[in-house]
Amino acid sequence: MKRRSLLFTLFLLTSVTFISKGNNPVVIGNARFTFITPDLVRLEYAENARFVDELTLFAQNRNTDFNEVQVTEKDKNHYTIATSKMRLEFYNDGFPFGQMNLRIYFDHEGKEKMWYMASEQRRNLLGTIPTLDAIGEPVPLSEGLLSRDGWYAIRDTNKELLVNGWVQERPKEHIQDVYLFIYGSDYKAALKSLQKISGPVPMTRKYVHGSWYCRWWDYTADEYMKLIQEYKDHDFPIDILVFDMGWHTQKEAITGTGHAGRRGWTGYTWNRNLIPDPAKLIGDLQKDQVQVVLNEHPHDGIRAHEDAYPGFMKAMGIDTTGRKEVVFDAGNKKYMDNFMKYAHEESDNIGVAFWWLDWQQDYVYPIVRGTHMNHLPWLNYIYYNYSAKNNLRGAGFSRWGGWGDHRHPIQFSGDAVGNWEMLKFEIELTSTSGNVGCFFWAHDIGGFYGGNDPELYTRWTQFGLLNSSLRIHSVYDEKLDRRPWLWGEAAETAMRKIYHLRSQMMPYIYSSVWQCHKDMLPLNRAMYIEYPAEEEAYNNPQQFFFGDLLIGAPITNAGTGENKVASQEIWLPAGETWYNFFTGKANRGGQKITESCDLNTFPLYIKGGYPFPMQPYTQRMTSTPLNELIIRCYPGEEGKTNTYTLYEDDGLTRDYEKGEQAFTRMEYKKENGRTEITIYPTEGTYKGQVSKRSYTFELPEITGNITPSVNGKKVKTTRKEDINGYTVKTDVRSLKEKIVLRY
Repeated sequence: MKRRSLLFTLFLLTSVTFISKGNNPVVIGNARFTFITPDLVRLEYAENARFVDELTLFAQNRNTDFNEVQVTEKDKNHYTIATSKMRLEFYNDGFPFGQMNLRIYFDHEGKEKMWYMASEQRRNLLGTIPTLDAIGEPVPLSEGLLSRDGWYAIRDTNKELLVNGWVQERPKEHIQDVYLFIYGSDYKAALKSLQKISGPVPMTRKYVHGSWYCRWWDYTADEYMKLIQEYKDHDFPIDILVFDMGWHTQKEAITGTGHAGRRGWTGYTWNRNLIPDPAKLIGDLQKDQVQVVLNEHPHDGIRAHEDAYPGFMKAMGIDTTGRKEVVFDAGNKKYMDNFMKYAHEESDNIGVAFWWLDWQQDYVYPIVRGTHMNHLPWLNYIYYNYSAKNNLRGAGFSRWGGWGDHRHPIQFSGDAVGNWEMLKFEIELTSTSGNVGCFFWAHDIGGFYGGNDPELYTRWTQFGLLNSSLRIHSVYDEKLDRRPWLWGEAAETAMRKIYHLRSQMMPYIYSSVWQCHKDMLPLNRAMYIEYPAEEEAYNNPQQFFFGDLLIGAPITNAGTGENKVASQEIWLPAGETWYNFFTGKANRGGQKITESCDLNTFPLYIKGGYPFPMQPYTQRMTSTPLNELIIRCYPGEEGKTNTYTLYEDDGLTRDYEKGEQAFTRMEYKKENGRTEITIYPTEGTYKGQVSKRSYTFELPEITGNITPSVNGKKVKTTRKEDINGYTVKTDVRSLKEKIVLRY
């Protein structure tokens, strides 16, 4: 295969008449070819060569710094354009790209393949869909960027332009705008190319990766405070409290298009019968490090009964003599600027963290007036940018809007039905969603409708451990409340274990979020992204990587007996020793095994020989300072050295873009029967960073005695039966100090 690839590369460089090297973009008549990376080319055709350099909701980077392009004219009007990954044969015949005038050749699995404008995907690895609303069984998914065909084309043709941050129709002369990704089996290269053209997944606010409570119910202020106290009493962590529609007035709405049989869905005036003093409630919650998120359905705009109505109408320059209302108009910049201000600023100013854009109206009037686009992707863009003011990171919380919407996390997957079939489907969907850049789902854990089985809810919560957020939600039903302590002792005990583990794993989770931003690698990662040459990687959709070091395969079927024992298959890739995170049992990679698990565990495996960063359990997992770093290291293999890097920043602002962040490299090495774990001095600083911390080394699956030393001094060990090993603790040390544990 290497020889074939070499021959292909030599063929790319063979020319009849050399024209140029380093030209990018390449313009030939009315065609423009812009190479974003060796793997990605933009194909434009425009009458009078009226090409487009403005941004779109998909394309965000027009800078071209790739220059390894060779162009030759083979004969009259026949051109060859080549990079190391593809060769374009273009016949400049005066017509747009079609079946006859453009061929693109590339090497895939040792064979030369060809793409042209009529090529179809045959082995696409799929992507996602905008929402799971009312879905109770598997449904078809859209195509994703990754395909076993080795290529994918994203068509941005006729999509609106962004000029000075606002939407604008593109010129009619611009006929074609296609982005062709050529990557073979290098799926990571495809995702990096997506990042290059469409921008990175931004860093999220850290608290969105914690524990959320959400329920459609009309709570009073006292009930909200009682609920937070119950989390403490039952020893469950919480970071975000979501106020569903009950926070705003509803029955006062007497005009509007409405939704689901009533007009009260849209609202921006606090219901002071339920919450007399919103500022005090939010302030009290913030003092306890609990963030507040508000639900909204903006489709009916600001109507005459709202507190914000007079100010909004004055800003719009509309006389309010007599009752007048303005139809929601997302395509009107003046309208949207005033709407975002008057609908939200009062609540923002008293401490609301961000808004849940629960948009549902594309079935009524799907198209933004004056454009060809649906409301959802456009509103996601507007809301995310609005939330990013005052140096805050943006915080989206809305349904998936399609290509480019990865820049507006975190996504809400909609009102799914709670059953075993949907749990299984949601696991697969979460992995394939990474193939389009949708890395961070906020699922309704347990399902929105139904899902009244404690066993099902517990298994769904175990999946939630390995998701971008641990968020619960349910429909307006007196008998359906997903507070974990309401589901029986066995379920409560099992779910508490998961919530505690989520809290302990937050340093690893947040470091993995940084990797999503930096490397464009999904948090929930399909196995074939890491092992594209392994057929088993394509045959086990029930499992996924969670970051670099963990593989999970949540249980998706009911168990038997008093302990609800259920089985799940899991494939463990070769080249590593994999340890069961709950039992410590070691398994060599390169095999499939079947795990039988009671209600308290599920198949969760970790790579041996890697430092795994953790923290002590805390009820505020995303805001408690990391004063003690726990490094868990399962036994590695002789002669191997492995590293992992802990990432930290302030978790809230965009200062990380200015380099205000910290990296702590950790290394595990085993030679001649001796193990050495090194914590290197932390590099980088940020506001709020701790200057010192203690370290706890957890050393699982060690049965014999050990005599450890830290920086050359012998230290005590403590036997820890739950990991079948030892812990070694240090005193408080400066982050600038190198720590070396040997045993």
